[in-house]
Amino acid sequence: MSANTPKTPLTPAVLHILLALSSHERHGYGIMKQVEFESRKKVKMGPGTLYGSINRMLKAGLIRESNKKIDPEMNDERRVYYGITNIGRKVLADELLRYREVVAVANQLELKQSRFVYGI
Repeated sequence: MSANTPKTPLTPAVLHILLALSSHERHGYGIMKQVEFESRKKVKMGPGTLYGSINRMLKAGLIRESNKKIDPEMNDERRVYYGITNIGRKVLADELLRYREVVAVANQLELKQSRFVYGI
C-alpha cells in the first residue's frame, strides 16, 4: 500500500465508489448512477465529490483507469472507465468487516438496553 492509501474508516464517498466498482468497471456517470441505485437514492454524489474522490483514490492505489473506453449504451470514446485494484478490494473488505463489527456491538447494546428498559 502507498503512503496515500487510506486507513479505515473510509469516507462515505470512497466506500460507495469502491462498492460500485467491486462488481464492474464503470465510468464516472455510471459510478454516480450505481451509487444512487445501491443506496436506494439516499446518496446522490455530485461531480465534484465524485471526481475529487476518484483522484485521491487513484493516487492511493485503490482504483485504476481501465483500458475500456467505449460504453455501448453511451457510445462515447471520451469516457474514462475505472476499476478497483487488489489494494482497493482489501481496503473495502477491511471496511466492511469494521462495519459488521460495529453493527454487532450495536445489536448487543440494543439487547442490553431492552433489558434495562424492561427491568430484565
